[in-house]
Amino acid sequence: MKKLSKMFMALTFVGALLAGCGSNNAAPAPAQQPATTTPAPSTPAPEANKPAASSEPITAVGSTALQPLVEQTAKDFMAKNEGVQIQVQGGGSGTGLSQVASGAATIGNSDIFAEEKKGIPANELVDHKVAVVGMAAAVSPKVKVDDLTKQQLIDIFTGKITNWKEVGGDDMKITLVNRPKSSGTRATFSKFALDGKEEAEGITEDSSGTVRKIIAETPGAIGYLALSYFNDTVKALKLDGVEANAENITTNKYPVWAYEHMYTKGEATGSAKAFLEFILTEEVQKKTITELGFLPITDMKVERDAEGKVTQK
Repeated sequence: MKKLSKMFMALTFVGALLAGCGSNNAAPAPAQQPATTTPAPSTPAPEANKPAASSEPITAVGSTALQPLVEQTAKDFMAKNEGVQIQVQGGGSGTGLSQVASGAATIGNSDIFAEEKKGIPANELVDHKVAVVGMAAAVSPKVKVDDLTKQQLIDIFTGKITNWKEVGGDDMKITLVNRPKSSGTRATFSKFALDGKEEAEGITEDSSGTVRKIIAETPGAIGYLALSYFNDTVKALKLDGVEANAENITTNKYPVWAYEHMYTKGEATGSAKAFLEFILTEEVQKKTITELGFLPITDMKVERDAEGKVTQK
């Protein structure tokens, strides 16, 4: 019995020793942790009416009559929308229409309807009317004439009248300052002030700013400008006794005016769409547009189509 008891104790000791060695080689079971969920980082909501910044600049090309308005609204829009780039260039309405039609420009600025310009695929363009502008015959304040009949104006620009004394002014030679045929200002003035008559030869200049400078500095000069370009260096002549002002333009009593169009090839998208919508906001229509000498679209009491037909609103 004593031998069996000793043998049992020895076996128990060896088993305990083997169990201890096995526990050193086995990886301990990981402690079970309660399940946790890491929240996904939140994406801030985009600001209302603020387009995503675009690496592609918006190019707005064309009408020099419309250029001051587009430049100012572009500046204001870029200040509100970091990353958006807008480049504004002149060149005339014809250039604006051809550039946007070919895809070379994002926006084509024009004083005339696309349908009025030969060679322009008007059906591919979308018209955004953003303002109205009046246009008037412009002379130096030294010219002692303030009012012309339509026939007198036609006779001056067609070369039949060549001296201011023929219309009640001083004995001074008349110098014509014209626009190139690509000019929307020329098309509007010719259609509604000259009844479509062809202008005689004179100084030809596209830029409205340059035209104003030439008229102001050339004795006896006469040209035509959008009302947004008039200042104390040039004066606007009345037409048949009617002054070129907002009240007379909105009713078509003064007929020499045009819509300011900003055309896109197809529907505008992205930053270009947001920019065009910005121009139609009350902030621009009631403040910037009027300050720069344009008329808000909403002020017009008449409408006019591409053929020149006027209807009451």
